[in-house]
Amino acid sequence: MSTLKEKAAHGLFWGAVSNLLTQLISAVIGFYLGRILVPSEYGLVAMLAIFSAVAGVLQESGFTAALTNLKEVTHRDYNAVFWFSTLMSCTLYAVLFFCAPLIADFYGQPKLVGLSRLVFASFVMAGIGTAHAAYMFRNMMNKGKAIIGSVASVTSGLTGLYLAYNGYSYWSLAWQQFVFITVTNIGRLYYVKWRPDFHIDFTPIRSMFGFSSSIMLTSLITQVNNNILSIIFGKIFSTKSLGNFTQAFKWDSMAYTFVSGTINQVAQPVLSSINGQEERQLQVFRKMLRFTAFLSFPAMFGLSLVSREFILLTVRGNWVDSIPLLRVLCISGAFLPFFTLYQNMAISRGRSDINMWATVGLIVLQLGLFITFRHYSILHLVILYSVINILWVGVWQTIARRLIRFGHMAFLKDILPFMLTAALACAVAYFLTLSVTTLWLVLSLRIVIVAAIYLGIMKLAHAQILEECIAFARRKK
Repeated sequence: MSTLKEKAAHGLFWGAVSNLLTQLISAVIGFYLGRILVPSEYGLVAMLAIFSAVAGVLQESGFTAALTNLKEVTHRDYNAVFWFSTLMSCTLYAVLFFCAPLIADFYGQPKLVGLSRLVFASFVMAGIGTAHAAYMFRNMMNKGKAIIGSVASVTSGLTGLYLAYNGYSYWSLAWQQFVFITVTNIGRLYYVKWRPDFHIDFTPIRSMFGFSSSIMLTSLITQVNNNILSIIFGKIFSTKSLGNFTQAFKWDSMAYTFVSGTINQVAQPVLSSINGQEERQLQVFRKMLRFTAFLSFPAMFGLSLVSREFILLTVRGNWVDSIPLLRVLCISGAFLPFFTLYQNMAISRGRSDINMWATVGLIVLQLGLFITFRHYSILHLVILYSVINILWVGVWQTIARRLIRFGHMAFLKDILPFMLTAALACAVAYFLTLSVTTLWLVLSLRIVIVAAIYLGIMKLAHAQILEECIAFARRKK
């Protein structure tokens, strides 16, 4: 147990470092880009997000998870995935290249023809790196991923800033994406010594496809779900409104991805390694759940609390309309990392089909409600989106009850202390700073007060997760 525990703790530590560094660098770059570019320019790039996301899922086809679930992986397996992903991404790019005028006509934006052809080139580079990414994921090479992510974020961010300052408008965002993926692939080649060869044999693909196809369909549906509001807003509202939503969604995603990304880098490999050991797997899952709640609730509730000060101090007044959207998104964002953990639990038990149908149910519900309420304001649709995501945690918990016998009362016992403590800390911070008018002072005071109250209560309650985090940090010194 100690070996697995240390392996998981090491993976979580470097996963957290990787996500924290990447998000901090991206945040700083985002601050400056938000001051140079206007909402309509962000809106143009956001219109293409769904096409890149879907193409990215198709070229990866769930083989990262499939390779991780294999008991033993050979060179032949990695080589097959490399060539499949590379050829698939090139084919998809060719299709979308010629479909660019149709996409531009759909949105009524002629500028999207050239822009889309550059944006879509990014997933060709991503396809080339799929096998190496799977290798690093399976072997939990999170320290290397932290370094790669940091270098790629800095390089791509500086590229985007340089182009934006020199008047390249929305093109700067497209080039930023392309440079990020290119540098990431170079980094993977440095850390992963495995190399493909020209002996192309797709037999391993056929043997893995039964499992990976469910992962692919689930990821496909998830990406549609993640971008559904951008599609709807792009058709119904102006590019400015879509840009404001994109700005709010970006900061919300960056915050909750820090938590979900950390968990995602270790959950499936660790849970898969103890598959068949029912009691042990349940214990590990519950500890990961508590760790997720420990981080997610104060981070997301806190960002919702300071959303006004955060936006006005960073990207300034051009983005004032994104403030109420960010405030609402952050509340549901506190629950989204649980989705990641539950999905990894289902996949680790070989039930990628359950993962797929749970995601299908969510998007069907959302689509139906969005179509019904499409005439409402953008804020009302965001509120609807957030409520659905929060309630859907209950669906995943019901699935967990069947798969690993994790009861509802145990679930509430694991997350409620963190949720209620975070909410209390934010409420106290809000009322204590009502009379303060200076933006930077309000932001600073609220962060300090929330952190002090939350950690203080956790310490007084002898929260095991906090004590284990402190003990691990001391061992790392």
